[in-house]
Amino acid sequence: MKKIKCIDSDLLKITAMLFMLLDHLWGTIVSGNQWMSFVGRLAFPIFAFLIVEGFIHTSNFKKYAMRLFIFGLISEIPFNLMLTSSPIFPFHQNVMFTLLLGLLCINEIEKFKKLPSVKNAILRLLMIALFLLIGAVGFVDYGVMGISVVIVFYVFRGFRLAPLCQTVSLILLFIVFFKGVGVDLQILGASFFFPFQGFGVLALPFIWMYNGQKRSKSKVIKYLFYSFYPAHMLIIYVIYMLFF
Repeated sequence: MKKIKCIDSDLLKITAMLFMLLDHLWGTIVSGNQWMSFVGRLAFPIFAFLIVEGFIHTSNFKKYAMRLFIFGLISEIPFNLMLTSSPIFPFHQNVMFTLLLGLLCINEIEKFKKLPSVKNAILRLLMIALFLLIGAVGFVDYGVMGISVVIVFYVFRGFRLAPLCQTVSLILLFIVFFKGVGVDLQILGASFFFPFQGFGVLALPFIWMYNGQKRSKSKVIKYLFYSFYPAHMLIIYVIYMLFF
């Protein structure tokens, strides 16, 4: 069966941003439409996948990591305002920091692949454990689970059974980390509990249609994508304060 590869990186980013926008609108000014949050669960796996692709294709890892860090700092106040209406909230950090920690983890794996040894393996595992710990105690969005999703996409990249491994891995992560957070679904008269984040698995078909191409190499377009994150949260906050 021929695989359909019709989505480039720019279209994939726009798709993820739309999913994220729906989720944030549901959480602030359009509450009650829970389907928007279900659709919003698809955003993070796509962003995690794109971080891996960015890592593979970047010509300067340090600049890539620094860009995520800077936009994480820029986004923190808009994120806090949207989430709590306060500019400072130390118990939940925005997703840019999650993606950054995931990026740092897969860089450690890459370092081990370039110099495989017991000593280097221990060092890299300790560094990964440190980044996971920072994610946990730093209250980054999606926490350890989110960082692990980035690792999953990196580890199985190019693997023959990647779709199966990605699906199983994501389901297990969602069950382990969100087993108590979900909804009761009814299908054909049967009722069962479904992990809320489990809807994120539906992002995989979009990822599998990725063709590895980049539509635009413009730096303006690149920074517009980054700027959308803090900008849309700030706009949502302003709308909420003015009309709700």
